[in-house]
Amino acid sequence: MTIREMQEEILRLKKQKNIAVLAHSYQRREIVEIADYTGDSYALACRAQETAAQSVILCGVRFMAETVKILSPEKQVFLSNAGAGCPMAEQLDFERLEDLKKQYPNAAVAAYINTTAQLKTICDVCVTSSSAARILAALPEREILFVPDVNLGRYVAGLLPQKVFRFVQGGCPTHVQACAADVAAAKRAHPQALFLAHPECRNEVTELADYAGSTSGIMEFAKKSSAKEFIIGTENAIVEHLQFDCPEKKFYPLSKDFICQNMKLTTLSDVLNCCRGEGEEIVLPEETRAAAKRCIDRMIALGG
Repeated sequence: MTIREMQEEILRLKKQKNIAVLAHSYQRREIVEIADYTGDSYALACRAQETAAQSVILCGVRFMAETVKILSPEKQVFLSNAGAGCPMAEQLDFERLEDLKKQYPNAAVAAYINTTAQLKTICDVCVTSSSAARILAALPEREILFVPDVNLGRYVAGLLPQKVFRFVQGGCPTHVQACAADVAAAKRAHPQALFLAHPECRNEVTELADYAGSTSGIMEFAKKSSAKEFIIGTENAIVEHLQFDCPEKKFYPLSKDFICQNMKLTTLSDVLNCCRGEGEEIVLPEETRAAAKRCIDRMIALGG
C-alpha cells in the first residue's frame, strides 16, 4: 500500500468503527494528517474526554495512553505501538519516590505529566510544562519535591524564587543533548532567526531562548510571530510540522540529534493495524486509576 492508500483505509475504518486517533505533536507527518486531534500529552487526554468515539488510539508513548485512560475510564484506549515508552517517565520508580517523600516530609510532591500512572498515585499535584509555574505558585506548601525532570524543575524554580525546590536527577534524554554551544552555533548559522526552546532542555539552553515553553506554545509563538526565521529547540518533528503550517517562514533544528526514538517507533502501519483491532489496550486497575487521577484533579482545581 502507498502512504495515501493506507491513510484512506485508516480514515474509512475510523468512521466505520467510531474510533478517534490522537497524535502527539512529535509524531510523523503522515500520522498527524490522519489524526482527529494533535497536541501535547495532557491536551490529548482532554480531547479524549470530549470525543464521542468509544475507542481511542493514542499515537505517542505509554504514559500518554495511561493519562487518557485515567481521564476517560469508560473508553477503550489503545497504544498504537506497545514498545513506545518514555525514558524520563521510567527513570523514577515507586519505591524511590516513597523514600524521597520520607526524606522531604514537608514537601508537596509535584509530578510532571511525563510520569507513569503508578507514580502519580503517590504525588500531590500534576503539572504540564505550560502550567507548572502557575500551579506550583498556587500551592500552599513552600517546599516542593519536583519529579522527574530536573531541567524543567529548575526552569520553574527560576520563576518562583519564593518556593524551595527539591530535585531528583532525571530528564528527557532527547532534550538534554543540546548545550549552549549548540545554540551559539545555530545563531551564527541563522543570525536572523529567533530561538524557541522547550524547558526540558538544559537551563543553559533555555536561558538563551527568545521564547521558552511547551511544544504547543512553541508552535503557537512561531505561527503568530512576525519573524520569518526560527531555530526550534525541541523534537525535530516540530520543524517539519511548522514547515507545512507556515510555508512562508523558515525553521531550523537546534540539533540533528533532537529525535525521540520512542516517538518514532509508531508507524502509519501501526495505526492501521490498531484500527483493525490489533493494538494493545491500556488497562488500569480502578484503584490505580482513581489514585492517579487525584493529582490531575488538583492541577485542574489550581487552574491547570
